Amino acid sequence: MRSYELMTIHRPELSEEDVRSLVSGMENFLAENGATVSNTDHWGKRRLAYEINHISEGFYTVLNFEAGTDAVAELDRTLGISDDVIRHKIFRPEV
Repeated sequence: MRSYELMTIHRPELSEEDVRSLVSGMENFLAENGATVSNTDHWGKRRLAYEINHISEGFYTVLNFEAGTDAVAELDRTLGISDDVIRHKIFRPEV
């Protein structure tokens, strides 16, 4: 298993409780697929550096986890089709 970092930006119309629920769902999905989440950091609502589809702010969240490539690919696919996620990025941090 490899270490990954996931940053998501959720829609600003959601409440903070909804965002935390969605992030908890991502953590559960990773756990079901054999991954271990080491850290979850909720940044809260912030302004975007540039507008995305006429949206200027969103809820930022960062997850650090270790997972296999199959779980990461499925998570990437799921986040890509989610209407609640404006943007997401999964990358391997340099050690």
